[in-house]
Order: sequence, then structure tokens, then C-alpha cells
Amino acid sequence: MAQLAPENDPAIPLALERLLHVPAANYRRDWVLLGSFSVRADDPDEGAKELHVVYASGETVDSYRETGAFPDGAVLVKDVFATKTETLTTGLASYADSLKGRFVMVKDTSGKHAGRSPLWGDGWGWAFYEGGEAEKTVTTDYRKDCLGCHEPARKQDLIYLRGYPVLRP
Repeated sequence: MAQLAPENDPAIPLALERLLHVPAANYRRDWVLLGSFSVRADDPDEGAKELHVVYASGETVDSYRETGAFPDGAVLVKDVFATKTETLTTGLASYADSLKGRFVMVKDTSGKHAGRSPLWGDGWGWAFYEGGEAEKTVTTDYRKDCLGCHEPARKQDLIYLRGYPVLRP
């Protein structure tokens, strides 16, 4: 981990933001697919408006299955895809089309980064990257940009575990 500046140094938020980025690794090929969710279109006859597909490293999955908790530094990446929907022989089907963006969460087990940057708190670092962007997040404050969706999963460490069968014992 990079050496961080002293507590009162204004470089701290920038240093912490650098810990949040889309992994350079080919996570879609090399990491474990935890699971996916479809987000229904406003009109149900239009199928799904988005697909959310979540990945983590094999080490993260192994650690979670052993301990029931994400290890410090664990990275979760959620691809958000726009969809296309059409009627196939099996019925109405929605599938991933174009990448809208990616969410990245980094586990901060001890809370050492909380309060030092508006992107860190509640045990995680939080960031969203639009389109194919991998370094510059549009997230400015996890409390207003992220918790609204994650709060219902607070009892599961703010993660919707029910959608990730690979983490189950």
C-alpha cells in the first residue's frame, strides 16, 4: 500500500482516491463472477434496463468462504451494462449491450480510511467510473452517491449477497 501523508495533509484524499480504480487485470477473464442482477425497465414489457455483473478475485472469494467476511483490501467490480431486449424462442430476453460504467468497492476492514476522504466510510472505499473510464471517478461523496442503494443491505456489509451464489457455503 502507498505511504500516506500525515493526518492533516491535504494530499490524503487524493492518495486515498488513487487506491480506488478499475483494476488493470482482465477481471472479466481472470476473476470470479460473483453474480448478476437485472434492473427492470420502467415498463415491464421492455425487459431489463440494466444488467449489473459483479466480479472479485479468487483470493477474495476463498477468504470470504472461509471467514464469512471480505478481507481488508478486497476489490469488488460491478459492470453496469445497458441492455437490448427482444423476444426469443424462450420468451422476452434482455442481454448486455454497452458498458455504462463500473462501480469499484475496496474493503477497509479497520476503517483506517474513514473520515479521511469522502469516498471512504462504512468499511469500504466507493467509486463509480462512467463508460470505459478506469481512473477518474465521478463519485464525490459515498454517502450521497452510493449509500442510497446500499443501505438496504447494511446487515450484509452493504453488499447484496443474495445475488452471489459463489459466496455461499
